[in-house]
Amino acid sequence: MSIDHTLEDYLQPSQCINSDHPKIVELAQSLIDSGKSDQENAVTLYYWVRDKIRYNPYEFSTTVEAFLASTTLQTGESWCVPKSILLAALCRSVGIPARLGFADVRNHLSTERLRATMNSDVFYFHGYTSIYLNKRWVKATPAFNIELCEKFGLHPLEFDGTQDSLYHEFDVAGNKHMEYINDRGEHLDLPFDELFAVLKEHYPGMFLDMTQNLDALPDSASWDADVAREVALP
Repeated sequence: MSIDHTLEDYLQPSQCINSDHPKIVELAQSLIDSGKSDQENAVTLYYWVRDKIRYNPYEFSTTVEAFLASTTLQTGESWCVPKSILLAALCRSVGIPARLGFADVRNHLSTERLRATMNSDVFYFHGYTSIYLNKRWVKATPAFNIELCEKFGLHPLEFDGTQDSLYHEFDVAGNKHMEYINDRGEHLDLPFDELFAVLKEHYPGMFLDMTQNLDALPDSASWDADVAREVALP
């Protein structure tokens, strides 16, 4: 957290966390209960983003517009960073301070296509939301929707507003699932240029496909098919 930022800054709309967008405000107001605490309302917002916005890493773009909270709400599916941005926007829109956190993780949930494209099991710049509740920052990770967890045999990430919601080290069967290997800190908004500099450094093949072979890129509908094939493997 930069010393230049005050708590009030984490309540304001920012470039990607466009918490003043009419659709963001409308949704947040429909979900919260004015008679409940910030903690209770943050939990409600968390579960809505976790399960109503489907996790789909193929919903990927290099434009700033693709990372706007309002864009993710409109598409209804995305990966960890845009989903975390949306949760932060919903929180800010109802007066709950929120910011973005990033870490590098070794992720054992993937598909054959993802492994071939990334040529790595490390997901750089994994995103989560950090929410200010009861005078402290609490981490919330709304990435994997409940249906995806069930298909892959994962423990779904719960959030109660008091404990950090971070990926489990092992899946339901006891196999390795997720390992945090580098903390990239927490930010007022998405550090867009830094994010893509890191991704281009570590996934050069993916960006080569995006610039030279557009037909090789999967569309977002391919994710379900790839997941079905992956979970069917012995």
